[in-house]
Amino acid sequence: MSRRCELTGKGTLVGNLVSHANNKTKRIYRPNLQIIALASELLGNSYKLKISMNALRSVDRNGGLDPYILKAKDGVLSPKALRLKRAIAKKAADKAA
Repeated sequence: MSRRCELTGKGTLVGNLVSHANNKTKRIYRPNLQIIALASELLGNSYKLKISMNALRSVDRNGGLDPYILKAKDGVLSPKALRLKRAIAKKAADKAA
């Protein structure tokens, strides 16, 4: 499994570790990814997603998984998150009608 957030698309970055003597060494900056079970209120189920803690804060700030994932752009979501988004959108449309 790749080191990529399923909701934001955040992945590893490459940079330099610069010493006091200005020696540069390549290093990797990895996102803080955790496997978290998030509950969908519309679907009435919880889903395990590998997300960054930054994304978890964004989900909390937006009022839960359903509003966050409906606002998210399709380009940054993983295939698993896209399937979840479609299911949530379908359920929301059925509920509104």
